[in-house]
Amino acid sequence: MSTILLIACIGMIAGFFILFGISPMEFTENIFKKLISKPKSIKDEINETTKRKKVSFLRREIMEVQEVLKVTGREKRFPLLCALSLLFFTMGGSIAIMLGNFFLVPVMAIGFMFLPFWYIRLTQSYFKRDIAAELETALSIITTAYLRNEDILTAVEENMNYLNPPVLSVFKGFVSRIKLINPDIIGALQAMKEQIDNAVFREWCDALIACQLDRSLKTTLTPIVSKLSDMRVVNGELENMVFEPRKEFITMVILVIGNIPLLYFLNKDWYHTLMHSALGQIILSICAMAIFISTAFVIKLTQPIEYRR
Repeated sequence: MSTILLIACIGMIAGFFILFGISPMEFTENIFKKLISKPKSIKDEINETTKRKKVSFLRREIMEVQEVLKVTGREKRFPLLCALSLLFFTMGGSIAIMLGNFFLVPVMAIGFMFLPFWYIRLTQSYFKRDIAAELETALSIITTAYLRNEDILTAVEENMNYLNPPVLSVFKGFVSRIKLINPDIIGALQAMKEQIDNAVFREWCDALIACQLDRSLKTTLTPIVSKLSDMRVVNGELENMVFEPRKEFITMVILVIGNIPLLYFLNKDWYHTLMHSALGQIILSICAMAIFISTAFVIKLTQPIEYRR
C-alpha cells in the first residue's frame, strides 16, 4: 500500500510541475540559492564574517561545492547538481517508505541528498592533484628557460609545446594578452595569477613580478617550484597512509549493510524484529546515520594536502 501511495504522490508532483510549467532545474536551483543566501540582518552577517556564528553544515557544503565547480570550470553544472541532489533526496525517502521505516525517512533523504556533493568533493582532489602535477612540469621548464634568457615571454613561448591543458590555456592567454592586447608584463602576470587556484603558482607569479623590477631575484624561483615536488611526495605518502583505513571503512560499511539480508537467512525472527519493530527500526536509523556521518568525515579527512603561505 505504501508503494502505491508513493507512486501516486510522485505522479501528482510531476503533474504540478507540468501544469504550472515549472522546470525542475530552475526549481531546485532557486531552493539551493535560497539556502546559501546571505544573512538578512547586518548583525548576522558580521557574526558570520568574524566567525562568532558558525555557518550551517548544509550551507557550508553547498558553498564549498560551488567553489569547487568554479575552480574546475564546471560552474554551469550547479543547477544540474541541485536537481540531482533533490532527486537523490526523493529516492532516499522513497526507499525508507517502501521499507516501512518512518524513522529512517529523514536519515535516508538527507544522506542521499549529500551524495552528489560528496562526489564533487572527491573529484576536486583528483583535479587538484592533476593540476599540481602539470604545474610542476610547466613551472620547472619555464623557470629554467627564464633563468637562461631573463625574458618571461620568450621562456613561455619556447616551452609552449610541452604544456598540457588546463595549464596550457592559462599561458596561451598570457602570451596573447602581451602580444595582442597590452604589453604590460606585470599586469599580465597579475591576471594570470588568479586563473589557477594553487598557492605555489601564485607565489611563483609574485616572484616573477618582483623579478621584473630586480633581475637578481630570479634565484628565488627555483626554491618555489621545488615546493610542488615536496607536496607531491607528501601527498604520495599520505595516500599510502590513508589507503588502509579507507579500505577498512568501506569493508565495515559493506558488512553492516550486508548483515541485514544475511539475517533473513540465519534467523527470520531476528530479521522481523529488526525490520518491523519500533526498536529495530530506530537501530537501523542510527546505523544509517552513523554511515552517512562517517562518510562525510572520511571524505573531509582524505583530501590532499595543499601548500599554504
